[in-house]
Amino acid sequence: MSSFKIKQPNDADVLIAGAGPAGASAATYLARAGLKVALIDQHTFPRDKVCGDFLSPIALLELQRLGVVDNPEYQHSNLIYSASVHVDGKQLVRSLIPDIPGLPTHGRVVPRIQLDAWIVEAARAAGVQIYEDWRVKSYSVDPDGVTIQVEHEGREHHLRGRVLIGADGSSSLVARQMLGKLPSSQDRIIAVRAYYENISGPSDQADLYFSSSSFPGYYWLFPTGESSANVGVGMLLETLPAATEHLPKLLDQLIEEDAAFHERLGGARRVGRVSGWPLSTYNPSTPLVADRVLLAGDAAGLINPLNGEGIQYALLSGRWAAEWILQAAPRNDFSRASLQGYADGVSHNLRYDMALAGMIVQLIRNRTLNPVWMEALRIILSRARVDPRYADIAGGVLAGMEPASSVIQSRIIAGTAQQAVMTLSMGAVKHVLGGPKHLLQVGKQTTDAGLTLATETVRNPMEYVRWGVDVALSAAELAGQMAYHMSLLADARDSIPVTPAEQPPALKLKIKAN
Repeated sequence: MSSFKIKQPNDADVLIAGAGPAGASAATYLARAGLKVALIDQHTFPRDKVCGDFLSPIALLELQRLGVVDNPEYQHSNLIYSASVHVDGKQLVRSLIPDIPGLPTHGRVVPRIQLDAWIVEAARAAGVQIYEDWRVKSYSVDPDGVTIQVEHEGREHHLRGRVLIGADGSSSLVARQMLGKLPSSQDRIIAVRAYYENISGPSDQADLYFSSSSFPGYYWLFPTGESSANVGVGMLLETLPAATEHLPKLLDQLIEEDAAFHERLGGARRVGRVSGWPLSTYNPSTPLVADRVLLAGDAAGLINPLNGEGIQYALLSGRWAAEWILQAAPRNDFSRASLQGYADGVSHNLRYDMALAGMIVQLIRNRTLNPVWMEALRIILSRARVDPRYADIAGGVLAGMEPASSVIQSRIIAGTAQQAVMTLSMGAVKHVLGGPKHLLQVGKQTTDAGLTLATETVRNPMEYVRWGVDVALSAAELAGQMAYHMSLLADARDSIPVTPAEQPPALKLKIKAN
């Protein structure tokens, strides 16, 4: 007598853990295409999410695809047309949002308590079954599907589907179970933010600030309205020597001590509390797929380690995950091999940008060389101030709007080199004209920096050796991505162009409009 196994019924075709931008956008596309989708989140919407709240032009394009831009409240959200960068209390550059074909020429600042609820409502309107206040505890995969264990009001439940998208944030349970480990501390950023009212200055300008005392941290002011703003500070979790700043206290200190920051916030009033959160940044060695499981958004580490940007990558990866699942669904093949195209697409579109950001972050992690890094920053910003096209390219790369390959253009390389020569030459003249006393002071500063580096290296030799190794690995990753993309450009010149409709969905370039 033969035995057989009764196939368990599915609650949905696709289970999605996490209803943030990545999960809710994927759910919307999948439901619109006719699949049954269950979207599970541990919170009830609207709910707050600690974030900088800035939406780049790429993010706005993705929201347009989702139909969120038709929401009347969205139309009244605050527009950002320009950005400025300040170093040690002085504005070094202010420029308009780069004009890139196919993208809006502005950004927006929308508190996440509003944004995430709008995308969830888009998913609900598409027919997605939304489970609010349900916490995903674990999942299991078998040959016929995937089952998640969830908890709701103290009781355990099980939901079953054909495939699972893990979009449950930087502390993702799905990612932790799939990878069998927590993210490395080197792949973490910590940040705090608060909202302020009665700010001064333009409401359509986003401000970034750097200071010698807090580098490699950065702080920001993103206006949410005529006189209100999202204000925060971020820092790499692991630095050399170790960062000891208490970020809420550092934020207050910077408001008092940074002249440019104080100018906008000196008369402002904080609304609510200072909230903090950790971010897991991109690591190219992290797998994004397994049998019947994909990771998207913050759960996949799709956060730029240089600027903390994650919303646009969450929206993009949610769409790409949905597109790839829709390709696999007719074949009913959700094996790792079948889903690998999604991971390859993410790598193709984002890995070069992330490699550039990762290389810079590995360098500036060494705080003993802060004078070198700050001078390099001043050189880049000084060039951007006098060369608008240079500013557009450099700013576009940092914001994820321009491909990282743009930085190897002759204009960028030559402009940076020329500005470095000019800056250093003018500095040398200034030192000479300042007389012997000024020269001695400059010499002392240089000597002190060198002694600090030598002392810290002797004190923690293994940590500095590891830093050197990490820099070398980052350089190799960047070089590999540069070679890969240069080969793609060469192949493109020698082949017949492929129309967008013929490309696999996950390989469509991120800045192309439909």
